[in-house]
Amino acid sequence: MHAIEFDRNGYYANGKPLYLNSGEFHYFRVPKRDWRRRMELLKAAGGNAVATYVPWLLHEPSEGEFVFGSEDGVPDLEDFLKTAHDCGLYVIARPGPYQYSELKYAGLPAWLCEGYPALLARRPDGAPIHGMSVSYLHPLFLEKARAWYATVCPILAKYTVSRGGPIAFTQFDNELTGLHLWFSGPDYNAEAMGIGREGGRYPRFLERRYGDVAALNAAYGTSADRFEAVSPVDEAGGGLAAVRRRKDYFDFYCETVADYAETLCAWMREFGIDTPFVHNAANPDMNPIFLETVRRLGDGFLLGSDHYYNLNQAWKQNNPTPQYAIRTFVSNETLRALGFPPTVFELPAGSLSDWPPITPEDLSACYLTNLAFGMKGHNYYVFTGGPNPPGAGVTTDVYDYGAPIGPNNEVRAGYGALRDVGELLERHSWLAVAERATDCRFALDFDHARAKYYWSGAPSDAGFTDDDAWSFLLRGPLATAFCAGYAPSLFDLEDDRWIEDTSTPVFVATSISMSRRKQENLIAFVQAGGKVVLAPIVPTLDERLAPCGKLADFLGGPEQRKHEGIHLRATVAGVENVTAERAYPTTRLPAGVETIGAEELTGLPLAWERRCDGGGAVIVVGLDWMHGIREHERMMSALFDRVGGKRSVESANPNVWASLLRHEERSLLFAMNLYSAPMRTRIALRAEDGSAAFDSGELLLPPMTVRVLTV
Repeated sequence: MHAIEFDRNGYYANGKPLYLNSGEFHYFRVPKRDWRRRMELLKAAGGNAVATYVPWLLHEPSEGEFVFGSEDGVPDLEDFLKTAHDCGLYVIARPGPYQYSELKYAGLPAWLCEGYPALLARRPDGAPIHGMSVSYLHPLFLEKARAWYATVCPILAKYTVSRGGPIAFTQFDNELTGLHLWFSGPDYNAEAMGIGREGGRYPRFLERRYGDVAALNAAYGTSADRFEAVSPVDEAGGGLAAVRRRKDYFDFYCETVADYAETLCAWMREFGIDTPFVHNAANPDMNPIFLETVRRLGDGFLLGSDHYYNLNQAWKQNNPTPQYAIRTFVSNETLRALGFPPTVFELPAGSLSDWPPITPEDLSACYLTNLAFGMKGHNYYVFTGGPNPPGAGVTTDVYDYGAPIGPNNEVRAGYGALRDVGELLERHSWLAVAERATDCRFALDFDHARAKYYWSGAPSDAGFTDDDAWSFLLRGPLATAFCAGYAPSLFDLEDDRWIEDTSTPVFVATSISMSRRKQENLIAFVQAGGKVVLAPIVPTLDERLAPCGKLADFLGGPEQRKHEGIHLRATVAGVENVTAERAYPTTRLPAGVETIGAEELTGLPLAWERRCDGGGAVIVVGLDWMHGIREHERMMSALFDRVGGKRSVESANPNVWASLLRHEERSLLFAMNLYSAPMRTRIALRAEDGSAAFDSGELLLPPMTVRVLTV
């Protein structure tokens, strides 16, 4: 088997494009007699890989007692790897330390969590976050985890692709930060984080960030005499200083996650594993948490995400919806912006709960929506289940998961959805390296994307915050763009490589803060002839909430304030009756700008345009809206028309979204109806000169259907 390589466009084996089509297959839950039979069923559905956890709690049931092979009824890991190889399947090995997977203590040994309470992650008040939430960098946990790695990694190393085996990727830990953030927040274990300790991690971080204590005191409003005396928690609370302190600690926490990941990868290398390393963010919202990890690990690391839509009735949706599609789009685009082929390491093939049900129609819509938005690899979770090891599971005795292949080898209806995707990928193998056709770009600001973890509790007069801006982007401009028939992409605002391309307009959802570098990038883009639509405010602070008006000065020093009226309605770019959640009229207009929008009831200017030398332009729109009416779509179209935007894909029905994938001379069009009613539409493709390139004719899409058309 050939090693698998990757770049942001896709996967490759022996120099040829490869779509990574994997299924989660737990050797410790599927009887050995059924391994080969079920692997062949996976291959028949287009699979080329299996993924499996290697649970620490099973293989070290008592401290220092490691059990592998078939001893004491523990399934044979090596035989499983040999069987996968014989079946021609790659393996994604997931040895933890955590597995989750509805195992006790999320896969950690009971003796570890019960016997060593000091290593548990802590809340700010010192109480444990949860009985199975460990502090990753606690010396005691690292000692025990290293002993586990020293035992399991040499076994896995014998079966890597370079040694003639099937293991193509090895995952370090599972859904990092989940067992902290889901239950409480970042880990505050004083020993692990070095809080208040001379030379500790946290004081060292503060020193790197601020340089001297005086600068920190000015930022926090404190009077500390040394970094070790600084608490991560502002007991007084309130004000931007408290937000600044929480943001610093969250940035620090993300750095410690990178420290932990780097430690695990170094151990894997030390113990012989030579594959690329992978990790799965637990959901799209958590992708940005691993920015520091991505930068730290560099080449040889691949970040993916998990894209569930229904695990129980508490989920916001129980089938793929337009809201799910937007989150999927943002997740795939975020991974691509980070330099990876968009990969979903846990793509639902069933559900933890029997109700609400997962249906074949749901699954098909989910898979095709992910493909439409650029997915280049996936791992079905789970492809097949079976009996939990005695005493190891926390759900039922049988880990069924409603999987496509049941615990008694029964082939269920959901299998057809997997098979259909496999056949599509086989017929159009070029999809492995296809690109989406796009006609506009939206800025991705990582400070906004993870702001919810530290902006909560901000003062009411803080203004339009980073968290506000992220929420606005998803529920406002992006939703509007899709409904208006645009094909957006995302780009990292801090990465200046995007500046060179001035061919399509850029939309930037803004807050009160934006780093100096990002402000400078926007200015450079406009000076190069680029066109920008910016909403709802011009930032005046940097990412640390210190004054920074670089962009405001470039635009002529506008001044805005929040509209305090009870009622709000606007006219923007000739479109009347535009509703919004909040408005930020410009009380001081810069000289030389053209007013293109106003609040209808007061007449206050809400939108204006500055044209710049070299052909660049900036439109400022002081509206925060949640997409919901046709006027939003007409406003978006009018704004992009002003800055030379052109649609590449047009759907006559705003409720049917379209995505075009192409590679060289080949193209596929995905038409998405993610509603419970049938929808009719007509989709047209436009060439670069605006001429008609394709017309679908009238399409009737049944409920919860993604139609794939050859163009």
